[in-house]
Amino acid sequence: MNRYFFYGFAFLFFSCQSVSSSNKRYASDDLTIKKVKDNVYEHVSYLVTQDFGKVPCNGMIVFDNNEAIVFDTPDNDSTAAVLIDWINDTLNCKVIAVVPTHFHDDCLGGLKAFHRRQIPSYAANRTITLAKAKNLEVPQRGFDDKTELKVGNKEVVVEFNGEGHTRDNVIAYFPSQQVMFGGCLIKEVAASKGNLEDANVNEWSKTVMKVKQKYPNVDVVIPGHGKSGGIELLDYTIDLFKK
Repeated sequence: MNRYFFYGFAFLFFSCQSVSSSNKRYASDDLTIKKVKDNVYEHVSYLVTQDFGKVPCNGMIVFDNNEAIVFDTPDNDSTAAVLIDWINDTLNCKVIAVVPTHFHDDCLGGLKAFHRRQIPSYAANRTITLAKAKNLEVPQRGFDDKTELKVGNKEVVVEFNGEGHTRDNVIAYFPSQQVMFGGCLIKEVAASKGNLEDANVNEWSKTVMKVKQKYPNVDVVIPGHGKSGGIELLDYTIDLFKK
């Protein structure tokens, strides 16, 4: 083989390998996964509803040193199993925890798939109480207002700041990358108020204001539905629910 051809082939091969390894993605009709920042991916699954049709539902994956934590599950166990497999096989990470950010199906509908694989689940005690009352799959380990979970050598904060979309909604903040998963407490810019069945619209703005005051340097905010952005998502949500 011509050595110049070999070197050129080798360069192309390893360049492609490098590109593919730094841009890992997944896409199907039921699930998409895309990189947000180093050590952070967003997963999007789809919930079919009577009032809003097929709704894309966001979640977050944070990982470090071959460990991963998932925030919010897809709405069913089969899609959740695909998500777990992708994290294991593509990110080469073991899922060490899953955290539903409130009790609705778009947060814990696929929780049983995690439990079947002996993956521990964490949630606010308010979420556990509501899941039990509605005969849903129940998260295993509870906390009151705040907990810090370790993934590899990094930490992620999970915190209740008040009522809004539901009585139990929490946010997750990954300090090393300044990424926040706001869940359904936070709206994408230009979104409507959405499902208010379990909401406290009187407290929603106040709750998000607390979040903004605590995390003024947040760089990326992932809402429960729709497009991610920056701190403008917090501002939009505050204004949307002001009296």
